[in-house]
Amino acid sequence: MEKQQEKQLIEQAKKDPQAFAEIYEEYYGPIFGYILKIVGNVTVAQDITSETFFKALDRLWQFKWKNVSISSWLYRIATNEMNQHFRKNKKIHASIEELLEKSGIELEDEHDLREEVIAQEEELARSDQWREAQKAISKLSEKYQEVLSLRYFEDKKIKEISEILGKREGTVKSLLSRGTKKLRSIMSETQPNLKSGIIDTQDAISPASKINQTHE
Repeated sequence: MEKQQEKQLIEQAKKDPQAFAEIYEEYYGPIFGYILKIVGNVTVAQDITSETFFKALDRLWQFKWKNVSISSWLYRIATNEMNQHFRKNKKIHASIEELLEKSGIELEDEHDLREEVIAQEEELARSDQWREAQKAISKLSEKYQEVLSLRYFEDKKIKEISEILGKREGTVKSLLSRGTKKLRSIMSETQPNLKSGIIDTQDAISPASKINQTHE
């Protein structure tokens, strides 16, 4: 979606919730996938994703366009919701159906979203790398979990992570550097056959393959 188109859509959605359906359909898949890779549970991921879009719709009037995609704002809300969930073991009962019913949003093709949920669940179940990475990252403090998850799971650039978390780019780089060292140490303990230099935050290769990559 072009930025100008997105800007117009956001302004329209502030007046008419039905316009929010396009934002929902555009970003549900990426947000759900991000959450699923971290929480590792489809039901919980669905609930947190729905809660994320509940909050986004409810607070849309607060969103100010700064020539940055609304996806950064959605990722920030999703990150906050996950942090709350892990801190308090928060019970979330929001569902896709509840979101649509309360907001009055009608999707053009909800079936595609459900297929995407199933596909991502199957992808996660097949990938030992994701599970090992998720376990290792979950042992780190929250500030490292945020930047590493966005970097390695979502392949976000420094600037994007900065926008999502509301942190300076220098701070993000520092957290990535320290977090990567801590993550490498954890994974070296759990997977002693791995060589040093497993993770290189300067490299732009796929996050999943990066975590278990060894050098020739």
